[in-house]
Amino acid sequence: MDERPSDGPLPPAYPVAGARPPQPDGDQVPCPPVPERAPLTRRQYAYGIVIAVVVLLLFVVGVAR
Repeated sequence: MDERPSDGPLPPAYPVAGARPPQPDGDQVPCPPVPERAPLTRRQYAYGIVIAVVVLLLFVVGVAR
């Protein structure tokens, strides 16, 4: 690959034969939609609360020592 001077302009870009046309500046590449996340279940909430309580208790025990 040829190096360009650090203070010079960028080299011109040329299209590749057989490739898609380039996206114009400012446009986004199309992609499939992102599916929505399922809501949390009661079990997941319960696990989160239990873990938070255990971490809080361990923190309090560590500070109290």
